[in-house]
Amino acid sequence: MEKRGSFGVRAPSRRDVLKLGLAGALATELSMLDQLVQLPVRLAMAAAPRLSDIQFDIGNFIAPAFTVNGVLVRFGPVFTFFTPAKLTRTPSAQDQAVFSQALDTIESVYPFSPKGLFTFVSYGVPYFNRLRGGLQGNLVSGHLPKLASDPTRLVLEEAVPSPTDVSAANPGITKFTFNVPVVIEQNDLLFTLRSDSTGNLRDVLAWLQGSNRLRGKQVASPDFKGLFRFQQTRVMFQAIGLPRQVADANKLPFAGRINPQSPMWMGFADQQVDSSAAAPVVSFVGTPTAQLTTAKAGDYFDNGSIQHLSHDILDLPRFYSLPGEFADQPDGETYSERIQYMFRSNQLATPNGLPAQPTNPDDEFTDGGGPAFVANVFQGSSAAFLDAQAAAGEFTVQNVSLSATHEGEHRIGHEEALQRSSRAADGTPLHIRMDGTGFDNFDVPDGTKQPKLQFTAFVPTSEFFRKMRADAAALDLQDQFGVDPLDNGLERFMTATRRQNFLCPPRRHRAFPLLELSSSASTSTSSSTRSTSTSTVSTRPASTGTTAPASSTGSTSTRSGSTSTRSGSGSTGGGGRRSGGGGGH
Repeated sequence: MEKRGSFGVRAPSRRDVLKLGLAGALATELSMLDQLVQLPVRLAMAAAPRLSDIQFDIGNFIAPAFTVNGVLVRFGPVFTFFTPAKLTRTPSAQDQAVFSQALDTIESVYPFSPKGLFTFVSYGVPYFNRLRGGLQGNLVSGHLPKLASDPTRLVLEEAVPSPTDVSAANPGITKFTFNVPVVIEQNDLLFTLRSDSTGNLRDVLAWLQGSNRLRGKQVASPDFKGLFRFQQTRVMFQAIGLPRQVADANKLPFAGRINPQSPMWMGFADQQVDSSAAAPVVSFVGTPTAQLTTAKAGDYFDNGSIQHLSHDILDLPRFYSLPGEFADQPDGETYSERIQYMFRSNQLATPNGLPAQPTNPDDEFTDGGGPAFVANVFQGSSAAFLDAQAAAGEFTVQNVSLSATHEGEHRIGHEEALQRSSRAADGTPLHIRMDGTGFDNFDVPDGTKQPKLQFTAFVPTSEFFRKMRADAAALDLQDQFGVDPLDNGLERFMTATRRQNFLCPPRRHRAFPLLELSSSASTSTSSSTRSTSTSTVSTRPASTGTTAPASSTGSTSTRSGSTSTRSGSGSTGGGGRRSGGGGGH
């Protein structure tokens, strides 16, 4: 088992943590996580692969996939810091050089591995608006790819409230517990830092902010001259059984209902290999499977991608409710119900449409009530429509059909709704999920620590994510077929409080992209403008690797991110609930 501190890094003091913006309850939470987590064994690689030009392509540097309960899964680093930053001014050429050197220094000091550190840098619309002409000007729009389906639109557009977010744009939407309006953030940059060690993460973040120490040695911090204003870091953790341990340690009332094997708060494993794309698929240049933009190999942003970041509060008391706890769901939320919310109610090759059966039909609550590792099958992009329609009645061994559902009810599963647009025609996923669990008081109205979904995804275009999120909300199917909002996926259990889209540029342009051209005499605006770099991969080998090589991409998952629910019939009070069978649903 790997030992913490094996790289000789002095763990930052609580004072250091507070200075980094990891204040209050979050600082305490980091300490608790360090005590709870059992770090995975990481095998050394015989030779360090070269770094991909796709920043987030870490598949060759993490442990290989393995099978749990017949489901092939793969995990990346245990911890991730999402640290947004705002700029105090437009960067200069000198700033670009300093920033580039800083990123190179981090990767020369820390191995590019879970035992070391992975660093990704992405840029928001506010950054590009600082450049000559702004986002729509000749410089930026002339280099950003366009949508293949609409060449008048750029791949980067600002995030918008999703249909089930609390927002003035959605006047009919409210939440039972966390009725917090979503904020579309306006950060210039996003640092995504990943490691098995919170000490490494805090060390690098402190160094970027002036500690002058890196991996236990005196290393001058980059002289940014006040350029960055770092925002609050959001901490994500991801390991089998860790959510239950956190729940137990904090004496959460529903702790005993969380599956002790689950790596996610909602009791089901997201990290399924066949539910995420390979990194090249979600790049702007794409692959023969999917080419959603006008990018060509050699373009400035060819190996870039869109990174969506959102922050979600989970209403787990309701998700794991026992009989009698809430008037609108009097029978509680059994495993049979929860698995339908997460996946679907019409899964073929099953006796009753449920993707998995409860472990003990007489107790569907203790330890989650059923398996956490359940295959997320793809039954076609129309499966959610057929589930909501429920035209064939009850799904039985004699009535096996996508148009039949468990107990014949109109239902919508989160995963099948997401799959309405998340896959190519051949079933290949077109997104990389890199989300996980959090536990803090950020954006919680009463200041209490709550379970979070720290969500990020890499997709080919901003529009692709917008549509995928709208399809996951499935309000059109809910209205068309009269689906009870309480039977529509995960919408009512999640509150997205923040969203923003970023562009993750190729590694070769990760330090303030386009800045070197901003003051250039060149006025070329052709979308086919080629980068001056001819290589799509780094010519520098990775720092000493420590993990087994593998071909698939890094820590990924399958469940859509921030979600919420409409306050239509039955979602804000006792009305609209069925009184018949199916656990009150």
